[in-house]
Amino acid sequence: MKKTLSALLAAWAMQTALVHAADDIASVTSKVAQFIDEWHDDAAHARLQYFDKMAKDGVYIGTDKTERWTRDEFKAWAKRFFERPSAWAFKSFNRHISMSADHKFIWFDEQLQTQMGICQATGVIEQTARGFEIRHYQLSLTVPNELTDYLADGVKKLTEKQAEQAQKK
Repeated sequence: MKKTLSALLAAWAMQTALVHAADDIASVTSKVAQFIDEWHDDAAHARLQYFDKMAKDGVYIGTDKTERWTRDEFKAWAKRFFERPSAWAFKSFNRHISMSADHKFIWFDEQLQTQMGICQATGVIEQTARGFEIRHYQLSLTVPNELTDYLADGVKKLTEKQAEQAQKK
């Protein structure tokens, strides 16, 4: 009887721990989603808190091959956009969030409705003593497979033209 009771208590404790772990993951996921939505909303309303949500050594990679900035470089580049009522408006409509077992590192991918059309992005967030901080974010344009050859050809021609112009200087 004692063995059965002990086994039942152990099973109950394990089940309770799993339920709490699942609740904890759901809670962190919800908080992360809210944090990312607030980050996008800060840009939509040209609030400089947008940059405070990035780690000091965080990196933002834009859609152009030249666009790789640390937080402060990105802030300087984007200054002119944040002087308007709206810097840019990204609205996530499909997002997946995963995290390390200790919930310290969170990674996500999302699809966004933007002024450029539908974009995709990936990001890494670290949970620190001061809260969530974006460590890395990469924004990409989406290209239908049917247009890939056409677009790749256009990019190749533009790159060659830019290289020729650079050689003339």
